[in-house]
Amino acid sequence: MRSHQITRGEHALPARSLFKSMGYTDAELARPFVGVVNAHSEVVPGHIHLDSIAEAVKKGVIAAGGTPIEFPSIGVCDGIAMGHAGMRFSLPSRELIADSVETMAMAHACDALVLIPNCDKIVPGMLMAAARLNIPAIIMSGGPMLAGNVNKRSVSLSNTFEAVAAKAVGTISAEEAQIYEDQSCPTCGSCAGMYTANSMNCLTEALGMGLPGNGTIPAVMAERIRLAKQAGEQIMYLLKNNIKPRDIMTPDAFNNALTMDMALGCSTNSLLHLLSIAREAGVELELKTVNEISAKTPNLCKLAPAGPDHIEDLYWAGGISAVLKELTKANLLTPGAITVTGKTLGENVANAVNKNPEVLRPIDNPYASEGGLAVLYGNLAADGGVVKRSAVAPEMLYAKGTARVFECEEDAVAAIFAQKIKKGDVVVIRYEGPKGGPGMREMLAPTAALAGMGLASDVSLITDGRFSGASRGACVGHISPEAQAGGLIALVKEGDSITIDINNYSITLNVDEAELETRRKAWVAPEPRIKTGYLARYTAQVTSAHQGAIVRAYS
Repeated sequence: MRSHQITRGEHALPARSLFKSMGYTDAELARPFVGVVNAHSEVVPGHIHLDSIAEAVKKGVIAAGGTPIEFPSIGVCDGIAMGHAGMRFSLPSRELIADSVETMAMAHACDALVLIPNCDKIVPGMLMAAARLNIPAIIMSGGPMLAGNVNKRSVSLSNTFEAVAAKAVGTISAEEAQIYEDQSCPTCGSCAGMYTANSMNCLTEALGMGLPGNGTIPAVMAERIRLAKQAGEQIMYLLKNNIKPRDIMTPDAFNNALTMDMALGCSTNSLLHLLSIAREAGVELELKTVNEISAKTPNLCKLAPAGPDHIEDLYWAGGISAVLKELTKANLLTPGAITVTGKTLGENVANAVNKNPEVLRPIDNPYASEGGLAVLYGNLAADGGVVKRSAVAPEMLYAKGTARVFECEEDAVAAIFAQKIKKGDVVVIRYEGPKGGPGMREMLAPTAALAGMGLASDVSLITDGRFSGASRGACVGHISPEAQAGGLIALVKEGDSITIDINNYSITLNVDEAELETRRKAWVAPEPRIKTGYLARYTAQVTSAHQGAIVRAYS
């Protein structure tokens, strides 16, 4: 046991003394140390209740013969950070989380970890740490928020952002907007749609790092507390049998996760995170793999913002186990992949049942024959750009339009609200990439503004930034190379013609090469927006979005 370094032998007397100062007994110090990494805070709706999850986990650890040692993790609420300078810190926080978990676990000789995240960057940050440390670990998330209800219609966070624009153009009243504010987010938990937080919690099951139910059991249910106790018990099984994250997060596991990603139509951010987790796990995973898997994986769900259903509806339909069971029927998964249950993925879902084929389409009756995400390539995105195909109106799967160019998100939002964006335009928001932003801000404000103004089926948007999972419409993000690195998106001019062909995975700036070469020679990279503090360090170290926007911590 790693913990023996600080609990056994004469040399460990000072360490034992310090533990005893906190009330630990000799019996507790004799047992394996399980780090319980708790992202609880009073600023994130998905995390406000994680103290109760942690208490349940600790009870499970104790019942199974371990000593739980709780320590915290930071976490950014993307919804609260959205639309201002705070969003620049969201994606970079993923690296801080991974580094801090590594630091605490190594400094205090944890034998195993139960990681308690719930929201956007916290789940992948903790998975990155688990892969990097490679000591027995399990993810125990806080669970999804229940959907709200406005005018007898299920709603969630994305509706609140769209309500801002709808009120601005007069399609809803101030009183109706207030109802959205008061009733769209009715409980604690990760926001109720298939946004990034829930995407990652669901994908954790497919990766094998979360117990069945981790992705969809609502936050407010007692079943979530019972699952937390089981997670505490199960970590002791993993420790006893020396089952570690890299035994679980294999190439087969990542292919399983990507396949389910396509079936569910998860957030585009999931690709950034899967790439970064794979790197920590020592697994080679490239963005181009997405289209290969998407081409053979049917889209089985239309969860908000792509459709009217929410995570709780998927829970009642059978949860992630039912999704995985549908995919096994077409031999799209590797069922022999080991999971934190100690059993294979196939064994975990053997008895799963699809209880609502209207929410979770059967494998032989999908919404579409191809997956929910697509990676587009072309001169405008030589290294790729990502779109949530399942949330695009059919008439926008092919679009040729006129570029309206903005150097930052705020300028684009102002133009949209001023009703300067018209049918057939392609909104281009640049210098918002990992380096240029810095931090690759999410663009929910402009996408929601377009949707709220009724332009989601008429206007495309492309950016070297990224999108919230709550975004819908013909929105292509992660354009790589980004503008700050000299990518072609930096050379687009107002009035240029752009073609987006999602079904053929292409995105093209329709400008001849001679003109582009002239623009290239005249282009000068702008000075970094932020020159001090953490974001300055992040800007200097971060890689391209097509590599997961990872920090170059090592070669």
